[in-house]
Amino acid sequence: MTDNTLQQQDSPEENDVTLEADLSAEELEDEGDIAADYIEELLDITDLDGDIEISVRGGRSYISVTSNEDSNLRLLSKPETVSALQELTRIAVQAKTGDFSRLILDIGGSRETRQNELSVLVDRAIERIEGGASSAALPPMSSYERKLVHDMVADRGFTSESEGEGRDRHTVITRA
Repeated sequence: MTDNTLQQQDSPEENDVTLEADLSAEELEDEGDIAADYIEELLDITDLDGDIEISVRGGRSYISVTSNEDSNLRLLSKPETVSALQELTRIAVQAKTGDFSRLILDIGGSRETRQNELSVLVDRAIERIEGGASSAALPPMSSYERKLVHDMVADRGFTSESEGEGRDRHTVITRA
């Protein structure tokens, strides 16, 4: 069963990377619809139950798949699995639209879980700095996750920057 609801929300903290050609709200809504159709088909093929919600905020389409406690959706909610499915969904959207997609996929609350894990990493890094270290490097992560970390670090009064290339790109935290 699929519940496609569309909410338009713009939040400055959600803006992480600006593309040269930002998509209009209508194009983002279309992207969300294409992604939701792709995910719905995947759920049907795998015989998993889930409700799909689409929202647009900060220049991105967000696709959330949720279900009740008894669902087997948790099989897809591991961070590595969500990341892989997000990339497949982006490719499916790009194949239909011809445009690069920056959509974000959340399955079974995986994004909130990952944000909580990142918060713990930031807390530990700041503890190391407060304990005398000049900086603290976090493990490599996606650009979206690095953006979340940069925001957390700034909220705690420290500074951060991304270093490295490709899969090795990571965040380094220092005193402000």
